[in-house]
Parts: sequence; C-alpha cells; structure tokens
Amino acid sequence: MSQNTTPSSAIQSAMRTLKTEANGLLALTEAFSNGLAGPFEAAITVLQGITGRVIVTGVGKSGHIATKVASTLASTGTPAFFVHSTEANHGDLGMIARDDAIIAFSWSGETTELRGTLDYSKRFSIPLIAITANANSTLAQHAHTVLALPKEVEACPHNLAPTTSSLMQMALGDAIAVALLENRKFTADNFGVFHPGGKLGAQLSRVAEIMHTGAEIPLIASGSMMTEAILTISNKGFGCVGVIQNNDLIGIVTDGDLRRHISTSLLGEKVDDVMNPTPKTISPDMLAVEALDILNKQSITTLMVTDGPKPVGIIHLHDLLRLGVA
Repeated sequence: MSQNTTPSSAIQSAMRTLKTEANGLLALTEAFSNGLAGPFEAAITVLQGITGRVIVTGVGKSGHIATKVASTLASTGTPAFFVHSTEANHGDLGMIARDDAIIAFSWSGETTELRGTLDYSKRFSIPLIAITANANSTLAQHAHTVLALPKEVEACPHNLAPTTSSLMQMALGDAIAVALLENRKFTADNFGVFHPGGKLGAQLSRVAEIMHTGAEIPLIASGSMMTEAILTISNKGFGCVGVIQNNDLIGIVTDGDLRRHISTSLLGEKVDDVMNPTPKTISPDMLAVEALDILNKQSITTLMVTDGPKPVGIIHLHDLLRLGVA
C-alpha cells in the first residue's frame, strides 16, 4: 500500500513562512551593499561615543523587539534598557538623560506614541537612531541616523501581521549589539560577569573554580609499583592516577590502561611501563564548557589540570554535570 508523501497544509504553511522570512533576512543583508552600511557605521559610532545608556523604545510588536534588543545590549556590555513609548509620554521620559542615546523601532515610522520621545530627543539634543522601513517618515525626519529596512513581504498571507518585519528588526538590533561587543573586545570573561546564573553561567565558569586540588589529586611517583597505583586509583575515585617525576606530570594510568595490560604479571610491573606518557591536560584558566568539549571529543571522563608541567588539579565529567555545564 502506497503512503501519502504530500506535506500537510500546516507543513506547507510553515515552509512558506520560513522561506518568506529567510528572504527578508537576505534582503536585509543585501541592503548593506545598497546604502545601509554608512548609516549603520554612523549608528555604531554614536553608540560607542555616549557616556550614558542606550534607550530602546517602540510600541506593539516593535516594542517587544525593542525589549529584546535592550536586553541583548545590556548582556553584552552596552548599558541599555527599554522605555515603552506610551509610558514615556506619561512621565518615563524622565528616565532618559542628556548623555544617553535612543534607538526607536517603528516599521511605519508614523507611530503616534513616539512623538513625545522625538520631541524630547530634539529638545535635549539626545542622539536618536531610527530603525524603520519608511525613510521619509516622521520618525526618520526627526532621527539623527536612519537605518532603513527593506520593505519585504510579511509571512502573514494577508501581508498584515508583523512577521518578516519583526524578524528583520530583531536581526538588525542583534547586528548592532554584536558590532558594539566586538569593537570593545568584549570577552567570555566579561560575558560571564553578566550571566552568573543558570547553564550559561556554569559554562562560563573556569576550571580553576571547580577542579579538585591538593590531596584530592591522584598522584604517584615514577618508579612506583602497579599495586600502589591500583590502590591510589581505588581510593581517590577518579579512575586514574597521574605519574610524577620531580613534581612534573610525566604520564597517567587509567582504568582503561589496567584493562589493556591485564595479566598475571601486572601487579609486579612499574607504573612507567603501563602509563600513557602523553596524557591529555588542560589549564586552570580554561572555560568549563571547553573542558567538557575535550572530554566529549576524547571520550574520556577525567582531565588532569596543569600549570606548565606541574599538576595542580583534576576535573571529572561528573563535576561538570553537577555544575550544570552539560
């Protein structure tokens, strides 16, 4: 019996939506070669030059996008917050200072609620960056810099519900945030300062913060017998033991090495004859998420942490799981 392979109407709708929105992003990308590049650079220059905060504003769907963009800016090192355009007309304009800059989102550029913010910007010479599809709109005429979005078709079959337009607004807001991030050399450490909680905060932890140190590190001297190595592996509970010579790590013996060398003479051998002389190690300043990536790629569960040739700690996959990295 043959099977019907024709996509359902819902799947067809989803595919049309994604294709339409993808075309919008492609048009936005191409706009940088057709006049958007200059205003975009001017906007970045303005935002880099202020000593205050970036105020992001909008109404309706544009307001929701503005909220997200303000959050992205703040989390990537650009002090920013959202001010609702309607609330601005009822006292929240007082939240905007002379050393701030404003990013205003409005697809039509004729949002009535924005008028108070436009007048306030002009009155106090506060730079205003407009993100709109109408370069001749009221918003554009009041703005210091206009980032004109291409007028692409909405994914909505009636070309009414903000879909493609919202996606392009958010993408351009992200482009601004990332450009500012890269220009100020914003690092993973900086990012971690603003994201101390949750899985992201865990991933941005350093190995030094979670590694086992001191007497917890399973170590044994070069020349020791395998009987002592097996006892150390068992007692420390990491499934391995590091072999040191003059306090330098020169090898490692793991549970896997024991299985590979199992024989009646194993207990009479020296660790130097069984160890892996090129153990995989990491530095204490490595990110926890990087350590997890190494463990996964190497299909191992532990990593010795070294400062140069000196073993200073050990980290186990379970440590990363408890922290919430994985």
